[in-house]
Amino acid sequence: MRRLARWLLRLLAVPAAAAIACAAAPAAGAPPARIPAAVTLNGVWIGGLTTEVARARLRAAFAQPLTFRDGTRTWSEPVSRFARPAPVNDAIETALRAKPATDLAVEIQSDRAAIDWYVARVDRQDSRAPRNAELLGLTSALAPRFSTPEAGRRLERAAARRAIVAAIGRGERAPIRLRYRPVQPEVTAQNYGPVVVIRRESKVLTLYDGRRLVRQLGIATGTAQYPTPLGTFSIVDMQYNPWWYPPASDWAEGLKPVPPGPGNPLGTRWMGLNVYGVGMHGTPDPASIGYSASHGCIRLHIADAEWLFTKVRIGTPVVIVAA
Repeated sequence: MRRLARWLLRLLAVPAAAAIACAAAPAAGAPPARIPAAVTLNGVWIGGLTTEVARARLRAAFAQPLTFRDGTRTWSEPVSRFARPAPVNDAIETALRAKPATDLAVEIQSDRAAIDWYVARVDRQDSRAPRNAELLGLTSALAPRFSTPEAGRRLERAAARRAIVAAIGRGERAPIRLRYRPVQPEVTAQNYGPVVVIRRESKVLTLYDGRRLVRQLGIATGTAQYPTPLGTFSIVDMQYNPWWYPPASDWAEGLKPVPPGPGNPLGTRWMGLNVYGVGMHGTPDPASIGYSASHGCIRLHIADAEWLFTKVRIGTPVVIVAA
């Protein structure tokens, strides 16, 4: 009897277990989970979609490249260059628990170091340094002639970084407009500074401030044997109460240096040019002014040389023409 009872209990247990298993398993053909109606996430419509379709739509939206616009030029960059992968799975879980017609947002982490590097690269490539006015030569009237200065531009880096971070965080893909600030040239024809023009045959030195004529001075220039050179030079040496040293030339052979003071061949001021042995200076021989009397230098009255010394500087251009 006991064996029969145990057999009956086992027979009854089989259908009971089957019934429990059937109750735990999902019903065949049950509809997949859907996002509540009219739900958006970072502006992407996923309401009413199944989780798999919503996941695919979000991934596609977040993978859209960033578009940049710089004037008439437009280009795109993969968003992966600037951000870490979007937390799509977490976003789907949040969306499943949302109320209908909810606008959700998920934070997408930007890679700030990568953004900084990219913005700096665009700045280097697309920014332009301003072009200062340069002395081109002389006009037909023998006045200084300058190139036209041009403004440059510099990328507004902080604004570019903010725009990229915002576009990634909101999931937006509208073109990011890069802004540039103008950079004005420092040197124009008006503030170029001193320019010396020497008319060798006319024995006239003219000082200009940019295009503005400041003053004309009488000079002596080199003899036919030792002519003052023609061309465009610059002042490379300025000395107050200079010593005179004999140059390496036949005419100076046997001469000794002369210290500062009366009778010094250079007077009280020396403005040397970037050509050996030639400069502008005062002279203790005022009677030579107006003649070809020097060994290539430009002589001035002592007072004129002292005045000119205060108006020029190292680097001042000196244009010498034959006129």
